[in-house]
Amino acid sequence: MRKLLVAVTSVLAITVSTGTAAGAPLPCPEIFATNNTAIITDPDDPRLKDKLVEFDREVRGIVLANGGVTTRSTLLDGVFWSSDLQQTTFERSRKFDVTLNEESLRHTASTISKQFRQESVLTFRFLPANSPKVDAVQVEIDGITAQQVRDGLLEDAVAREKLGGGSVTLRNKAILIADVDDLPTVRAFVTNLGGDMSKAKVRRGAWEFVSAETPRETPLWITQSAA
Repeated sequence: MRKLLVAVTSVLAITVSTGTAAGAPLPCPEIFATNNTAIITDPDDPRLKDKLVEFDREVRGIVLANGGVTTRSTLLDGVFWSSDLQQTTFERSRKFDVTLNEESLRHTASTISKQFRQESVLTFRFLPANSPKVDAVQVEIDGITAQQVRDGLLEDAVAREKLGGGSVTLRNKAILIADVDDLPTVRAFVTNLGGDMSKAKVRRGAWEFVSAETPRETPLWITQSAA
């Protein structure tokens, strides 16, 4: 997965959730990843029909080898902007909900990046809204298609440069992860796409684009024993 962007939603603070209810368990950390290395600009390309079944199995194995399990795997239609390539690309990807601690999550993403020759793999950890570690927001909104996202990115240079890491599920639910300071950009982008911000789901957390070269902060055996 390139370090890019895509679609989604944001928020009138009075109409959307901005965190997990006090005392409620946080959702599992997430890994957004693909095995695609091609630039695909045709929305009818047959490669976009791939359900990534084998990729799903292999990633689950990597998660297990790092001391966690995959609680859910969601097939996504992604649209991404590459600043290096200066163009958008469609691609199939998957979102993996996993039971990994912070360091094991990073190492797992680094392994996926290396094994599948990805520029980077995106991770997101849900955190309490008042946590000092919060640096990102995940926004979900129904009714936005992959083609809408691609068209929007081509027309919106600010969104291309500021937003990062997003996909559109097969049921046209847009998912965007962005820096907490970039919510105004997300709001403008979604408004231009015709999204209904009053129905957005917004949750806070920490994000990281992990490459194969991302260093581990502590020895792996320590993090595995704590998982």
